Amino acid sequence: MSFNYGLRPTTHQSLTASGSSVASAAFGTQTEYVRIATPADIHILFGTTPTASATAGSASIFVPADQPEIFKVSPGEKVAVIGTAEVSVTEMSG
Repeated sequence: MSFNYGLRPTTHQSLTASGSSVASAAFGTQTEYVRIATPADIHILFGTTPTASATAGSASIFVPADQPEIFKVSPGEKVAVIGTAEVSVTEMSG
């Protein structure tokens, strides 16, 4: 399946989630969106100092395996990931 959102990929980060929350580097000044892709189920959370949780009822967002998602973000934010997977985080501008 191909998705074309008309967004320009900029910086790419690869995060290794291994059961504990791990955070990305802060998003760049031109970043408006991020694309999250993962081969396994994960939970994510955005913020300036985020800590993701897989606990039911938490604020973390569930991202299923092999279903890339695009999220609107603000420059300087980070994404935290929890699960067991290699997670691709691609910063994008409009």
